[in-house]
Amino acid sequence: MASTNYHRASLRSERQIPTARGSVANASVRTKPASSKRSVAAGSLRASIDDENADSGRVRVAVRLRPKNAEDFPFDADFTDCVELQPELNRLKLRKNNWSSESYKFDEVFTESASQRRVYEAVAKPVVESILEGYNGTVMAYGQTGTGKTYTVGRLGKDDPSERGIMVRALEDIIANTNSNFDSVAVSYLQLYLESVQDLLAPEKTNIPIVEDPKTGEVSLPGASLVEIRDLDHSLELLQIGEANRYAANTKLNTESSRSHAILVVHVRRSLKKKEENDASSLASALNGDLPSFSMPIVQKSKLLVVDLAGSERIDKSGSEGHMLEEAKFINLSLTSLGKCINALAENGPHIPTRDSKLTRLLRDSFGGTARTSLIITIGPSARHYSETASTIMFGQRAMKIVNTIKLKEEVDYESLCRRLEYQIDYLTSDMDRQQKLRDTEKEQMEKKLKAYEVSLTDAEKKLVVKSEDFEKEKIHLELKIKSLLEELNTQKGENNHLFEEVVRLETCLKQSKQHQLENSTYQKILADTTQMYEKKITELLKHLEDKNSHYSTLEAQMTEMQQQLNDNQKLLQIKEKVIDELQQEMSKLNKEAESKIQSLEAQKNELLLRKESLNKELKALQEKLLYEEMQRRTLEDDIVKSKNALNDHSTELEYKRSHQMDSSIRSASVLGGALNTPKPNKSRETISTQRDTISKIFEEVGLSNIVGLLKSEDLDVQIHAVKMIANLAAEDMNQEKIVEEGGLDALLTLLESSENTSIHRVTAGALANLAMNGLNQDLIMSKGGARLLAHIASRTDDPQTLRMVAGAIANLCGNEKLRMMLKEDGGIKALLGMVRSGNNDVIAQIARGMANFAKCESRGIKQGYKRGRSLLIEDGALNWMISSSTTFSAPIRRHIELALCHLAQNVSAEDNARDFVSNGGVKELVRISQESSREDMRNLASKALNSNPTFLAETRGV
Repeated sequence: MASTNYHRASLRSERQIPTARGSVANASVRTKPASSKRSVAAGSLRASIDDENADSGRVRVAVRLRPKNAEDFPFDADFTDCVELQPELNRLKLRKNNWSSESYKFDEVFTESASQRRVYEAVAKPVVESILEGYNGTVMAYGQTGTGKTYTVGRLGKDDPSERGIMVRALEDIIANTNSNFDSVAVSYLQLYLESVQDLLAPEKTNIPIVEDPKTGEVSLPGASLVEIRDLDHSLELLQIGEANRYAANTKLNTESSRSHAILVVHVRRSLKKKEENDASSLASALNGDLPSFSMPIVQKSKLLVVDLAGSERIDKSGSEGHMLEEAKFINLSLTSLGKCINALAENGPHIPTRDSKLTRLLRDSFGGTARTSLIITIGPSARHYSETASTIMFGQRAMKIVNTIKLKEEVDYESLCRRLEYQIDYLTSDMDRQQKLRDTEKEQMEKKLKAYEVSLTDAEKKLVVKSEDFEKEKIHLELKIKSLLEELNTQKGENNHLFEEVVRLETCLKQSKQHQLENSTYQKILADTTQMYEKKITELLKHLEDKNSHYSTLEAQMTEMQQQLNDNQKLLQIKEKVIDELQQEMSKLNKEAESKIQSLEAQKNELLLRKESLNKELKALQEKLLYEEMQRRTLEDDIVKSKNALNDHSTELEYKRSHQMDSSIRSASVLGGALNTPKPNKSRETISTQRDTISKIFEEVGLSNIVGLLKSEDLDVQIHAVKMIANLAAEDMNQEKIVEEGGLDALLTLLESSENTSIHRVTAGALANLAMNGLNQDLIMSKGGARLLAHIASRTDDPQTLRMVAGAIANLCGNEKLRMMLKEDGGIKALLGMVRSGNNDVIAQIARGMANFAKCESRGIKQGYKRGRSLLIEDGALNWMISSSTTFSAPIRRHIELALCHLAQNVSAEDNARDFVSNGGVKELVRISQESSREDMRNLASKALNSNPTFLAETRGV
């Protein structure tokens, strides 16, 4: 096969669109065309912006052209390119030949040299931004195989980050714009292969069911891996694991052609910024000692689907054959279903066939739903693929007509709200305790200070009284001393005056004596003596006067000193009185401050108590709401139980008999080749109609999801009635798909495995028998281990009714050609043979029917050419039992055994089969059937089996 520039490298290597020769890759920002082509008026620009805002819900479609490769040139030398791009006008011309072309307009047109970043920013980034704002979104690539879908969407760019595709860049933007403390991002990576949903992150998970919420219509995939991503490296590792597990094959059109549709589902759960601000303010206020603010926590849940569709292909061009041909059929079938849905939505058709394919069910929300959707279609330039290119372009044109209703999904986070309320209550309680402790501490400190001040004041008052008394005593003493000194001073003054008068008198006498001296010389001597005496006396008096004066001065000094000391004591007393006044003022001020602070603390305490009471009321309201919902659920369960009790306890078995007999009549035409006509049930149509009406009424009133939920009830009676209800619903074909979608099959298998109750085993096996009448359900039952569980139950019980239900379920599974080997490996055939021990005719009838169905499938496989080798029935020893029992039981059982032997006789092309059939007497039994059977068609079938095998003919001659 010729090499191509557009290929994948290594294991699931990434497709690469190389830059055309001589051109330069575009920058991340789209360049403007020349001025002559870009002259757009401001008004028209604003109008285009308004139009873009108006149709924001419309599916946006971009087209990307793959570069040429070596296989594009030899087709027609004169006319090689059928596509002409006009990116400045967002238009594309599709040329059928050199003179005929058609023009189409898209939202974006990318040339072969467009960079991965430019494609992402124009096509996927608006959708990613919507995801971060709380909306659902889808980015999908559609086109012919080999045109670059996986390169555009799924390239990992391990060696060159500029080559990363939409998946990696979308995850990178989402991780960069979310906060790991408040937001979560989780991914699932799936593939749709052969109309089976498989998990690329856990390859062992296959046939994952698709469940639709009947109320919201939201599609979910229970059982698929959901991995929370930590960073970009972790997401790249998950994408690499998924790519390694994806199916790919080498075709003529592509060396690594995707054989499955890949779907990356990114779940984003975001808390609003308001919550972050509240938490930040709560933390700040908590640090400041304030109460955290309260608000309702809102979360946004959004989902991004990045879909890499497998390429449509024409078998004559791709060269697919064998298993690849089967893959191509399923790919084209799912793409055809998608195209029908797109056509119906574009034309506003009354019915949208979304249930025709699992792909359209998965994309139900992307087209005509609530998601913001961008579609990129990839085409090749070669005229060789003109029809495929035209089909891809028309697909994109029809998709552009679809308008989705974009809806924001926000809801109250009640769990977070309860946690926050509990936290605030705890916070308020602890804060109240802390405030109470602070108040008590401050009160104790204030009381201690008050007592200390009172003691200090008392001591100061006592000291002041003592000092005042001392001062008074000292004052009285000083006053008395001063009075005595004054009296003494006055006495001294009197004496001094008397002495002065005496001195004056003596001087006068002296003068007189001097005058008489001359007169009386006789008296001179006496006068001299008297004068001397008086002089001495005067001298003594003068000296005494001086002493008195000095003593008086001393007394005056002492008096002055005592006066000064008295003044100082008075000043000190005044200072003490001022200090006492200041202390009294300070005490009154402190008392006022203490009273005001106590009042403030009391007010805060009352406010906190009111806040606590308010929060307790809100918490109580939430608890009452939850209690009310719980009471509603219990009331609903009670109503269901009452409704189910109104039914007859045997309704399940009667309905199963009716459905089994009807199935036998239908299956006899298909499985038994129209050879048998099962008698119609004896129950009157009126009774059946009444039962159907009762079941329908209960189904409408209760709802299937609630009935399935009751399978998990702890009440055994409730479980039994719920299984009976599902068994009755499963008898109608229109209900079986709903039961599976609601998880009813999984719940039944879980209940069958976990329960030890015989009644549970009986009614659960009956419900599985009804579900096993549908081919798709048979695949699901086998893939989930249903046959193994049924075989296990058959080996553990001897109850005939339970064995009849188990045998009926296995018998229905025996009618599926694809499950023969799996059924044998799970012990289904041996379980049927083991139940023969019961000897009950009803059980034996189901065993015989299962053998006939299994032999019919083996016979059909031989005719179609894909069954070879020894018969599985013969390997497990069923031939001996059929031959020994062919004439033992009643006519209906014998007819099933005879039919099984006739079909088994057609599977004797292998030497071992023929030898076992002959040695066990099978040929003799065929001869008896051909001669003695009561039905002509059975006799003809036995004769045909004998005549078609030479070994049998030789054996009949001996007989």
